[in-house]
Amino acid sequence: MSYEHENHEDRDTYVHEHQVLNPATEEVVATVPAATPEDVDAAVARAAAAQTRWATLAPADRARLLRRFAATVDEHLEELAQLEVREAGHVIGNARWEAGNARDLLDFAAGGVERLSGRQIPVPGGLDITILEPLGVVGVVAPWNFPMPIAAWGTAPALAAGNAVLLKPAETTPLTALRLAELALESGLPEHLFQVLPGAGDVAGNALVEHPGVAKIVFTGSTRVGKVIMAKCAARVKRVTLELGGKSPNIVFADADIEAAAAAAPMSFLDNAGQDCCARTRILVQRSVYDRFLDLLTPAIESVVVGDPNDERTQMGPLISKVQLERVRSYVTDDLKAIRGSAPEGPGFWFPPTLVTDVDPAAPIAAEEVFGPVAVVLPFEDEADAVRLANATEYGLSGSIWTRDVGRALRVSGAVAAGNLSVNSHSSVRYWTPFGGYKQSGLGRELGPDALAAFTETKNVFISNVSTSTNSSEG
Repeated sequence: MSYEHENHEDRDTYVHEHQVLNPATEEVVATVPAATPEDVDAAVARAAAAQTRWATLAPADRARLLRRFAATVDEHLEELAQLEVREAGHVIGNARWEAGNARDLLDFAAGGVERLSGRQIPVPGGLDITILEPLGVVGVVAPWNFPMPIAAWGTAPALAAGNAVLLKPAETTPLTALRLAELALESGLPEHLFQVLPGAGDVAGNALVEHPGVAKIVFTGSTRVGKVIMAKCAARVKRVTLELGGKSPNIVFADADIEAAAAAAPMSFLDNAGQDCCARTRILVQRSVYDRFLDLLTPAIESVVVGDPNDERTQMGPLISKVQLERVRSYVTDDLKAIRGSAPEGPGFWFPPTLVTDVDPAAPIAAEEVFGPVAVVLPFEDEADAVRLANATEYGLSGSIWTRDVGRALRVSGAVAAGNLSVNSHSSVRYWTPFGGYKQSGLGRELGPDALAAFTETKNVFISNVSTSTNSSEG
């Protein structure tokens, strides 16, 4: 996600609108106004007023409105999917899943509204209870790689917990966010409770992060930008959740089902053209089966269908922008030994599926997040060597372990420093379960059964049962 920290003291330097390009054709599909700091300030004031009214609604009424919002999204799934195809270049099957995921997140969050409760804690001299109260106004800064689902990761539980939400989508992908805000109003959510502020990260995003009326920031994007946001939030003692970069391992042991592991490997790093923080871009294969695995994987990579995102047969679409295309190209240098698939020529930001072999594990392409359809294959000797290689990165977001040995699966799961691991699978994200990273991959957790609580304050209340004539203060 683009979020450059710059100083814009002269408001005449602001960009007042952004063109949205179709990454598959480079055609302009929309022009969207860009929010200024003044727009953000006004939006925060409106959101604060709306949040006060929203928080006083009975939990059942808030839940009912969120379910109605989910139902309205469901009625517009194809429209939302087509918007995602046009602005993000996602293949149509994925785009439909993403629209459905936004609907499901709203439904799931609605189910938590009436179950968000505190505790009664046994104490001497009276009754002690905790109350979970909404934070107020929450800022969600969403990325361009999965605009709809990740926007909903923060928006749905924040609304369910009684907050107002200001969503700042990426400059390149604001269309689905804007449409979701319209659908929220059509569903009956209070005006100004959920607002979308399209614009530049260093203008609208910066204003949102620094605003004293915003109680929490939820950011998904690069580790570099996450650190900038974290520092700004620290200066204001503002809560922050960060979902950042990844360089996830796909560990294949010799005792695994090699055919199944090889068949699953391509889309573990080619889904969404590799623009996925959870992409398994470091394929670690036990040396005794390395050649066999590579023999199976090579034709699978070469046969991946790359092309028109609206074609149901397409497996991989374009990269999001020319900037991203040049970034990916910079990693795949001519001296590297690589297996390549095919990609369209002509307009669009296309890069072929690429598998790099015989590379130093410390090389930039093996150690840094490329964020494109590129993976490296590295051999390992034994379990300890596999864990060493898996952890030889600053990131710790996700990963996969392929083995038939349950004991080994448990040992390696415990040893790999990552927040989300799968055994004989590449599944990383489910809205029922918590998601987040270790090390430079982020801070905090999203999704899962505790998602709503992350958008609340815990208030402790002690009620004395001692007679007032004998009660005394204990400080």
